[in-house]
Amino acid sequence: MSTVSPQPLWQPDPERIARARITRFQAWAAEQHGAPAEGGYAALHRWSVDELDTFWKALTEWFDVRFSTPYTQVLGDRTMPGARWFPGATLNYAEHALRAAGTRADRPALLHVDETHEPRPVTWAELRRQVGSLAAELRTLGVRPGDRVSGYLPNIPQAVIALLATAAVGGVWSSCAPDFGARSVLDRFQQIEPVVLFAVDGYRYGGKEHDRRDIVAELRRDLPTLRAVVHIPLLGTEPPEGTLEWSALTSADTAPVFEQVPFDHPLWVLYSSGTTGLPKAIVQSQGGILLEHLKQLGLHCDLGPEDRFFWYTSTGWMMWNFLVSGLLTGTTTVLYDGSPGYPDTGAQWRVAERTGATLYGTSAAYVMACRKAGVHPSRDFDLSSVQCVATTGSPLPPDGFRWLHDEVRDDLWIASVSGGTDVCSCFAGAVPTLPVHVGELQAPCLGTDLQSWDPSGKPLVDEVGELVVTNPMPSMPVHFWNDPDGSRYHDSYFDTYPGVWRHGDWITVTSRGSVVIHGRSDSTLNRQGVRMGSADIYEAVERLPEIRESLVIGIEEPDGGYWMPLFVHLAPGAALDEALLDRIKQTIREQLSPRHVPDEIIEVPGIPHTLTGKRIEVPVKRLLQGTPLDKAVNPGSIDNLDLLTFYQDLARNRTRRA
Repeated sequence: MSTVSPQPLWQPDPERIARARITRFQAWAAEQHGAPAEGGYAALHRWSVDELDTFWKALTEWFDVRFSTPYTQVLGDRTMPGARWFPGATLNYAEHALRAAGTRADRPALLHVDETHEPRPVTWAELRRQVGSLAAELRTLGVRPGDRVSGYLPNIPQAVIALLATAAVGGVWSSCAPDFGARSVLDRFQQIEPVVLFAVDGYRYGGKEHDRRDIVAELRRDLPTLRAVVHIPLLGTEPPEGTLEWSALTSADTAPVFEQVPFDHPLWVLYSSGTTGLPKAIVQSQGGILLEHLKQLGLHCDLGPEDRFFWYTSTGWMMWNFLVSGLLTGTTTVLYDGSPGYPDTGAQWRVAERTGATLYGTSAAYVMACRKAGVHPSRDFDLSSVQCVATTGSPLPPDGFRWLHDEVRDDLWIASVSGGTDVCSCFAGAVPTLPVHVGELQAPCLGTDLQSWDPSGKPLVDEVGELVVTNPMPSMPVHFWNDPDGSRYHDSYFDTYPGVWRHGDWITVTSRGSVVIHGRSDSTLNRQGVRMGSADIYEAVERLPEIRESLVIGIEEPDGGYWMPLFVHLAPGAALDEALLDRIKQTIREQLSPRHVPDEIIEVPGIPHTLTGKRIEVPVKRLLQGTPLDKAVNPGSIDNLDLLTFYQDLARNRTRRA
């Protein structure tokens, strides 16, 4: 288990607490809605889950959510799955995302940065104009509410404009990054049958141009529902025959018309990593995302019009959708299209410096890579504007917290957050008024009754258990696409504890109210009844300079035994000799648990990941248990399929030896 530190690494000063938007919200909610005026965040959170209807009603008033027709009640049905939020209400997400254009027309809504690291602004007025022009053209093309519109796009302003124009007409957006291959994209888009596709001719990454015209041609051929393809010439090529030109669709000076849709009308489709079978096509609603993201960005992340919000992401990850929602709080949103490590490992810090980012979000893996590479952010970059560094994607190890504290600034707010594509939000993470403890997320988020449960459904404190959410959240999926009876949705989250969302992570809720994430519960290591998340192993092992990356698997064997191999991808020049083997075992024995010393340590040519960069533990576990490759994993979801043959061959050899 990660170290639980009694002394905070960071504590907000009284002035910061006083000016935080969440402090002002609590005082207002106390006056207007009976929220507790005293007791700080813990009291506010308890109220937000005990008085769920009142909390979300208060949130809509605080952020001045515009309902074009009123709701009849906040929560029509609390049952999970199937909770019904704000029945009767109509609204439009894009209308709220563009509201700041009325007061900040000439200020930058977007700052676009490529690998030159020179920011280029798109003003609020220009963003609104292009969205208005494109929305009108989509209507001319016959796009109606509920029609799907897809993007094969990098993190560029055109992607934001296309999403907002789609939402403005009531269409349903879905995007993939252009580094996805054709099979991966088709596995996603064929499920939802888009009528319009926005696609680039290629992209630039790592100092090189990557031509994707052949992939786009394949997508056009294998998506028969397409009525139009819009060509975005990022590499300057001519539009292919039969396509429309982006510039022609966005040139008019047209005020956007916002279709008023029901609260639960689909906004976008996101996809799970889809390591087995087709990716789950997760549908979230216009109203649910609007409210959840206003809460997360406006209260938890403390963002407002004076802020600049940068998160390193691609359009194939939910964090891109979350990043776009920075517009809801009037915040300037930074779009970085490029490699996280080009021309050097410090690239993201350089983008944060040049854009004046106040909240900079990245992955835990990038923080640890900077630490290993000897990057010194505060020495080499002016990061005086950065108030918060947030991380997600995997648990930030304690060494990552300490490195950020030491190498960026000792009064830096470090927000490790955890949630999921499934809700496009955070279950736990950033709270600007609470201390930060090493290795811990600050607290569960407002309106989220996050708990740790044992197998019988008993809540645990200071013990490892299943991450569950016992009350509905507005951004929980309204349904999965092509899941008519809801069985796949139900089986994904509600098969273990009826009526309670089980996310599939091991967590500890501490007695001080913070949260520790240990890794996926379906790949958790369980030796002699002692459970440990894989993240704890990685945190310890990857401190060793010889280890580039690792993968640990726990396999229950038919004879009742338990085999736990540790796979290590070594740094250049390192050798897995007896000395290194002993150091790895000693590290785990001393820092974690003697029970979790691996049975074997095996050198591998690389660690396989999903296309969004997560280590694939469960499919490797299935391969090692003898599941055929085509049944253990969806090939289109893996970054390097060749790596999996190593694990498949290992399983065969073990079977032969047995």
